[in-house]
Amino acid sequence: MIGVMAPEPSTAPSAADLSVSYRAYLACLNARAWANLDGFVADDVIYNGQVVGLAGYRRMLERDTTEIPDLRFDLDLLVVDPPQVAARLVFDCTPRGRFLDLDVNGRRVSFSENAFYRIVGGKIAEVWSVIDKAAIERQL
Repeated sequence: MIGVMAPEPSTAPSAADLSVSYRAYLACLNARAWANLDGFVADDVIYNGQVVGLAGYRRMLERDTTEIPDLRFDLDLLVVDPPQVAARLVFDCTPRGRFLDLDVNGRRVSFSENAFYRIVGGKIAEVWSVIDKAAIERQL
């Protein structure tokens, strides 16, 4: 009889683990707990094809929340297929001045973002993000 080896136990996070982690990541963003971002984002994170690193990613989020003080990351849809996470985030906020090259100037706008993440070692290693700019344009 040929011996059958049991599969090695997986050390990769499960879909349930990634779902919990992603929700905690959004809570971190909404709390503006930037010092905790390294628990969720890799040091060499790539954003829309560009290596921005953890420091650059943090600066981007800090800039966004400075320009949009009432910015909240609200989850509308979450699909997890390890090591990928896909999310539809919805926003209802009042950006100051220009936002996405549009003169919003403090008007309330609602829009969504489709974001896809690749998770490596339990952290976000790559992000692809598309914001529904057309939805904002229709409101202005």
